[in-house]
Amino acid sequence: MRVVREVEHAKCKITIFSWNLKYLIKLEKGPYEQTFKVSEMDVTEAELDEILSDDFIQEAVNRFDGMHASLQKHLI
Repeated sequence: MRVVREVEHAKCKITIFSWNLKYLIKLEKGPYEQTFKVSEMDVTEAELDEILSDDFIQEAVNRFDGMHASLQKHLI
């Protein structure tokens, strides 16, 4: 697995990897992470920026908030 690049963003850490003919888009916020696998045959490296739109990232951040709420609910 190799790091293709890291994307600067204020709301979460974004790292793009290349592995097994797939791009792995990894988003991290605190102790939580989400990974999306996209075939290298379906998108070019340049098209990954289109995937990482403001809407996509906001949806991921909302999911992080839901993950946190779910964990907190079951820790108590």
